[in-house]
Amino acid sequence: MQYDIITIFPKILDAYFNESILKRAQQARLINIKTHDLRDYTADKHRSVDDAPYGGGPGMVLMVEPIYKCLKKIKRQKKSRVILLDPAGKQFDQKMAEKFSKLDQLVFICGRYEGIDARVDNLIDEKISVGPYVLSGGELPAAIIIEATARLLPGVLGKIESTEYETFAGEKSDVVEYPQYTRPENFKGMKVPEILLSGNHKEIEKWRQSKQK
Repeated sequence: MQYDIITIFPKILDAYFNESILKRAQQARLINIKTHDLRDYTADKHRSVDDAPYGGGPGMVLMVEPIYKCLKKIKRQKKSRVILLDPAGKQFDQKMAEKFSKLDQLVFICGRYEGIDARVDNLIDEKISVGPYVLSGGELPAAIIIEATARLLPGVLGKIESTEYETFAGEKSDVVEYPQYTRPENFKGMKVPEILLSGNHKEIEKWRQSKQK
């Protein structure tokens, strides 16, 4: 899976992408994450990516031209989607993650400042939101979508079961994961349920199902 991130802060997510699951997935060449500095696609010496809004108003607006130029430079895969991270977009969820994980490429446009020139709508496939709140930019939402989709790809996680039984995964997308415990058996009077210590796997499975909602 190819991930392309268009941003004015190309290094902002470096640490996150170079740890844990995403690092291993990149090393195994199961995914490739590439950031594109929007300022590289500007025409003036100041590398300007924003300007004042027509009609007046507060803040600055990201210009459409650098975004257009960047998108033209990105090599597109056969099954590819261009996503604008926008708090007014469709709410991202696990079912959407599963749909996206079947693609070859996701291209993210990360907004900043007061907003983005509305003509960008003609360059994208859809707008996605990660929640009913406002962030300073689209970089964190892009990271969320990348991890949520990458972990569904074959070989990214150690065992396929680990995705099948996770909260929201598979057909049980409306089911919450059962409670889990590890050692010690008794911590300050808080004990592990006896059924989990019984070794009776059939009864343990029944207990787990009863705890899911």
